[in-house]
Order: sequence, then C-alpha cells, then structure tokens
Amino acid sequence: MMTFAASLLLIALPIAFNAAFALVAVKFDYPDVLRRPTVEVLERFRQGGSALVLLWWAFAMTAVLLAPLAVLVSGSLAGADPTLLGMGATVGVLAAVVQFLGLIRWPFLVPYLARAIAEPDATPARREAIDVVFQAFNRYLGVAVGEHLGYLLTGTWSILVGIAITQGTVVPPWLGIVGIVVGALLALCSLEFVGPFERSGWRVAAALTPATYILWSLWLVGTGVALLL
Repeated sequence: MMTFAASLLLIALPIAFNAAFALVAVKFDYPDVLRRPTVEVLERFRQGGSALVLLWWAFAMTAVLLAPLAVLVSGSLAGADPTLLGMGATVGVLAAVVQFLGLIRWPFLVPYLARAIAEPDATPARREAIDVVFQAFNRYLGVAVGEHLGYLLTGTWSILVGIAITQGTVVPPWLGIVGIVVGALLALCSLEFVGPFERSGWRVAAALTPATYILWSLWLVGTGVALLL
C-alpha cells in the first residue's frame, strides 16, 4: 500500500507542479514579471483577481505534497540503508517546508500589498514603503528560502533517494544514477544568487534551472512508474 501511494505521488506531484507553474506563467507572466518595477508587478497581480490568488495558493500546495512523498518513498525502497532512508525523508520534508514558505507569500501577503499600493490616497512615502516590503520579502522568502534552500534541499533529497535506489532492489539502478545527477544539478542551481552573484544572479544557474526541473519531473514520474511495475 505504501509503495502504491508513493508511486501515485511520484507521478502526480510533477504533473501538478508543472501545471500550476505553467498557469501562473501564462496568467501572470511569471517569473519574467519580477524584473519589472514593483508598482507594475503589483498592478498586474491585482488585475489577476481572486483566480490568480487561488492559483498561487494551489501552486504553494504542490510544495506541501513533497513532504508525504519523501516519507512514502523512503518507506518503499526496500534493501537500502535505513539511515540513508531516514535522512532522505527528513531532508525531503525540509525541502517541502522551505518551498512552501517561499510560495505562500503570494496568496496572502502580495494581495494586501497590491491593494494598498493602488489606493487613491496612497502617498509617495507609503508606495515607497510597499516597494521595500515587496522587494524584501521577494529576496528573503522568494530567493533565499524558497529558491536557494528549496533547490539545495530538493537536490540533496534527490541525491539521497538516488543512492538509496542504487542500493535497493525495487527500482532499476540507472534511475538512481539519474537522481544523483539531477540532484547535483539542482544543488548547483541553488547558487544562482550566492556571493558575487547576489545582485543580478549567475547566468549559468539561471539557464540550467528550467531544464533541470523538467529533468527532475521526468525522473520522479519514471521512478513512480518503476515502483508500479
């Protein structure tokens, strides 16, 4: 039963994640919209209405699914080192938490900021304060917590699961090798805004991230199918 549930989540999570991301990209021009001035970003968000807020909420919920997935996968890889599986479950849950924290600002904090900056009596000082708050939360929760820690922990979880697959008997070992490689790429992508790249980002990591997440999604689905067989 645990293996079947893990298989379903391995297949459903990447589908849900990519579908939510694609819808946000179409409706909100995300993430390119973040390169525009704050007032334009918030106006675009306000125009999206309740549908966009609910879409961001659903996107955040896909991050939550990684927590039970990590626990179920660790319980399904028979033959692997128990300590390694425990570490994988823990890191996977942490990855879910930080990604959720990075995304949840959009359906709860950003709507308030979008309304506040559009008020007719909003003073220049108030609009400037809103700009600082939006950019600060974007840098802290978005870049540092959601992306940096999210990519790093998700990559580490993928590496640990990949190693466990190579030790176990229920999934072809080559899928474990793919998980290790994809996990290492995700960890590399987590360095996009670290150190000398803090201001404008590391172009190599920025170019790698979309393709790496597609590979990660395909790896999850492939592992899920392999568990079903």
